[in-house]
Amino acid sequence: MELDKSFAVAFSGMNAQSQRLKIIAENLANVDSTSQTPDGDPYKRKIVSFEDVLDKTMGVDKVRVSSVKQVDGGFGRSYEPGHPAADASGYVKTPNVNSVTELMDMREAQRSYDANLNVIDAAKSMLSRTIDLLRG
Repeated sequence: MELDKSFAVAFSGMNAQSQRLKIIAENLANVDSTSQTPDGDPYKRKIVSFEDVLDKTMGVDKVRVSSVKQVDGGFGRSYEPGHPAADASGYVKTPNVNSVTELMDMREAQRSYDANLNVIDAAKSMLSRTIDLLRG
């Protein structure tokens, strides 16, 4: 039955977006996480990459997270001379996390998750209608 393929593809999409949402939440939680030493780097933003994978048993392409990478560089600087991570000039490196960017990414991931959920709901409804027609 083709509906099982719809379920499989939608579930894989929901799982991938769920993992993406976890990484975005981690980025937002660490938006102010600095190093504890002057020569250390603060928290580095993480991004998720996806890939499509052929499920040979079902004959469909599914999506999955291929990697979670840290974004190097792009750190900000904040003047905090009393901070333990301050350099000789009194500046502290701040994370390369932009809250607005993360919130936009979160919204996009949420919408993708919801779209996959709508596919599952539609497939369930069609399956239920088919069963009702067969009953008769």
